[in-house]
This record gives sequence, structure tokens and C-alpha cells, in this order.
Amino acid sequence: MDDDPTTQSANDDDGRILVASLLLKLRSIGISDRKVLNAIEAIPRNLFVPEELMHLAYEDRALPIECGQTISAPSVVAMMTAALDLGDRHKVLEIGTGSGYQTAILSRLARRVTSLERFRTLIPLAEARWAVLGISNISVVQADGNQGWSRQAPFDRIIITAACETAPSKLVAQLVDEGILIAPIGSSDTVQRLTLFQKYGTRVDTRDLGGVRFVPMMSGVAQNL
Repeated sequence: MDDDPTTQSANDDDGRILVASLLLKLRSIGISDRKVLNAIEAIPRNLFVPEELMHLAYEDRALPIECGQTISAPSVVAMMTAALDLGDRHKVLEIGTGSGYQTAILSRLARRVTSLERFRTLIPLAEARWAVLGISNISVVQADGNQGWSRQAPFDRIIITAACETAPSKLVAQLVDEGILIAPIGSSDTVQRLTLFQKYGTRVDTRDLGGVRFVPMMSGVAQNL
């Protein structure tokens, strides 16, 4: 048996059963995009959760990580990723790196991912996980996600992994024409609505994708973490 706790549960027989069960769960709730399911299967979620929670890595639930943040439930990751309708030439902006799990999933489907994270502590942790997996098409920056990343805009796709109280118009403006942005919209004390924004010139169409719970989007960068 592999002695490395970051890979063990994804590589042994029990780990393969857990991954297979998770994929069946995702299919049962309507996630049918084969590329997304393949990415979920390929990226070991146990690598992205705290060691003491590794036994829960393949349950369909959000889990706490460092800096008071969370790693989203696999079903939410899969739903958001599928809704982005990613192509292998797309340039993606992610707001909220967190553990780096969602970023890693995106990296398998897009040409390039730029991820913004306000907590400096989380960045090297995520980078180390991507290095273990040999992922090289991600750039991560400590920055205020509310402002987006205008120096590399426009983006084909933008994903926000924290709840915005109102529509993120400044970020929608950083999309290409017909580009897609996915974000949870609503306050932190209510069930938020996962919302798809698609830009057509000066018009923005929206679509409600269902209820979710995310930590709130915060302004600025953390000074001590």
C-alpha cells in the first residue's frame, strides 16, 4: 500500500470504489458531461482536503480548509464546471483559489487558468498540490477578486467561488462577447442562487442554476494570512 497519505485513498481499491461511487452520484443528479466527469475522476480530491478530513474526501459535501475557507462539494464543483461549457482554447479567470481543487479541475478542460486568492497562506499550499499532479497551466495571484484581473482581460470564462451580494458587473465586463460567468448570488445568511451570466455586447442574459451555500466574497487582500 502507498505510504503517501496524499495519494493513498485515491489509488488503493477502497479509493477507487469511493471515486466510482462519487461519479455515480454525480450522474444521478444530472451531471452528464463526460469531460467534467473525467476531470473529477482524474483529480484526487483527497489531495486538497486537510489530513484529518481525508476520510471524507469523496463524500459529496463541502469541507473546511485553512483560513476559514471551504472546499466545495463535488456536485457543486461539477455543476459549475459543466455550466461553464469549457473548451480547450478557453482562457479562464477563477475568483477564489481556496484549496486549488476547482482550479485543478478547470485546468484539465481549459487552455489557461488565472486564479485570484486574497489569502496569501493558501497560495503556496495550492501550488504544491498542483505540482504533485504535474499541472502547469495555472497562474495564481494574491489579489482582490472583486476587481477581477483587467491586465489579462477579456476572459472566455469567469468562475466565482464566493458569494456576491449583487451581480458582479465589474467582472462581467471582463468577459469576451458571448463569454460566461458563474457566481453564487446572495447574502451569506441565506441560500444563494448559483447564477450564469452570459454577455452579448451590452446585454447580459442570466440563468438560475439552483440554490447553493458559499462563504461571502470579501474585499481587499488579507493582511495576516
